[in-house]
Amino acid sequence: MTHVVAHRGYPTVAPENTLPAFAAALRAGATIVEFDVRCTRDGVPVVIHDRTVNRTTNGSGRVWDLTADQIAGLDAGSWFGPGFTGLRVPTLAETLDLLAPSAAELLVEIKPPATLDEVKSVVAALAERDLLDRAVLQSFDADVVRKVRDVAPEVRRGLLLFRFDAETVELSRELGVVYCNPSVDDVLHGPETMAALAAAGVAVMPWTPNDMAQWRPLVDAGAAGLITDLVGELTGWLNA
Repeated sequence: MTHVVAHRGYPTVAPENTLPAFAAALRAGATIVEFDVRCTRDGVPVVIHDRTVNRTTNGSGRVWDLTADQIAGLDAGSWFGPGFTGLRVPTLAETLDLLAPSAAELLVEIKPPATLDEVKSVVAALAERDLLDRAVLQSFDADVVRKVRDVAPEVRRGLLLFRFDAETVELSRELGVVYCNPSVDDVLHGPETMAALAAAGVAVMPWTPNDMAQWRPLVDAGAAGLITDLVGELTGWLNA
């Protein structure tokens, strides 16, 4: 089975990393929902990709310089379309409450910088809802992945990469990850690393194949899932 991994929800039909995007991803057949977590100045985990709120809200400033109340007051929808005016940046808690009743797994990217206490707060939110078994916590920052391992060694971990390199397989082993998730090009052009990761028991899910012509070559190269913006399209392609 190839996983349909909804990248920030279903961002071609609703604003990325918002509750409508996650609801749309579930309706479109996502087997894994991917989203990004950062913490506010007062330590509340919220779901947003960028370091600043500038691109996806009507506000400005770095997420960690703003309080949860300040971020809750921003409009995170009107940039995408008038039908989404007034939409909010969801908290991690709100996102998990929406996703909990579904069967989808959760691919939670913890964005650096993330302190040990912030990692603990993400794990605690999952634990409160009995979602630890359904979650994979991943990061581009190996130190964040180490913090996850230290806080909750039983929770599955993932390592995001900009590209495969000589350290990839050894680092994946050291971190004890179940997923190593690089760019599309690495999967298509790194058969040796793909084979070595497979031998180490590490699955690979590339980001972000939005060119449908790449889907067959990626699956043939051994991708366990595709982290894509085209959630419904990928579901339909796999079912066909």
